[in-house]
Amino acid sequence: MDANTRPVYFVGNNETSGGMGMRRFGLGLAAVLAGCLAPFVAQAQLDPHDAANQPAEIEPLASTSLLLDLARAGGRLVAVGERGHVLLSDDDGATWRQAKSVPTRDMLTAVFFADAEYGWAVGHDETILNTMDGGETWTRSHFAPESQQPLLDLWFANRISGIAVGAYGAYLTTNDGGRHWASAKFTPPQAPAAKGAPPPAADEEPAPDYHLNRIVGIGNRLYIAAEGGHLYRSDDRGANWRALPSPYEGSLFGLVPIRGDGLLAFGLRGHLFKSADAGETWTALETHTTAMLTDGVAINDLRVVIGGLTGVLLVSGDAGETFRLTQQENRRGFSALLPGAAGSVVVAGEGGVGVIRLENGGP
Repeated sequence: MDANTRPVYFVGNNETSGGMGMRRFGLGLAAVLAGCLAPFVAQAQLDPHDAANQPAEIEPLASTSLLLDLARAGGRLVAVGERGHVLLSDDDGATWRQAKSVPTRDMLTAVFFADAEYGWAVGHDETILNTMDGGETWTRSHFAPESQQPLLDLWFANRISGIAVGAYGAYLTTNDGGRHWASAKFTPPQAPAAKGAPPPAADEEPAPDYHLNRIVGIGNRLYIAAEGGHLYRSDDRGANWRALPSPYEGSLFGLVPIRGDGLLAFGLRGHLFKSADAGETWTALETHTTAMLTDGVAINDLRVVIGGLTGVLLVSGDAGETFRLTQQENRRGFSALLPGAAGSVVVAGEGGVGVIRLENGGP
């Protein structure tokens, strides 16, 4: 695995560190990380004194707390993050309020909506929540603190079928809307060896359980970005997976499908790569930054925005061919981005949630 090994979680800057990925576990200084990413301890599932089993509190400053992911539920925006915070906006991010009922104070790392009403969120202790009213109220359908691994992302094809991924190769599936989840070993065939490379030894040890940091879908095709430069693709909504050739050995924290079979992949130290053939071959792109890149979004066929630590934003106006680097004055890292109202991007991260207007190819 990468430099981050069980059970201590930290973020480093060498090419093979990165562990869970800042997008899913928080952004910021070591002190913040030490508080958020303490070693997991298996606890009694129904222990009423465990914060994981206590409802999220309504807090006046929740919208400025550490928030890790964003999703659209119809015309509504939904953000999730530390202490079980779920925030809702019905005015394109101008104002936010907390959800009425969330049954946990575990850190929530990702959120996904199939439509305006049905959504799911995942987080630490293998927590999975679901909502049927656009995020107003949530129930917990899965919880496995004894696994000592967080879930980092999820994707649903519709209201029924979905996949959740996470640390140490965690891979869970549901076919009943998230009421029940099945866990499976994620072991797709490895990518073909480079031409001229020796074949693997017969007694070679099995590949380690890489952290599966991000799952994204477009049509029937799914991609997973993982630790150690590993990339995977499914052309049948997750029924079968295969490893893709990797553009580098460092961890990858995000993927952005762009027009045609285009794909962007990014991760540690400002590394950004583009593929024009659904991940079969890759080209490195210049970013002029060494900040960790954590999330990205295609605003339209031409405009693409990638966000990262220290307030870094990379903006492309030519479908990902080139990027312009900008940095927010407050240097607060981004963990998630969504297209906002005309000429803007909604962001979540160290500073909570906000809206940044894009003009002339950049903020």
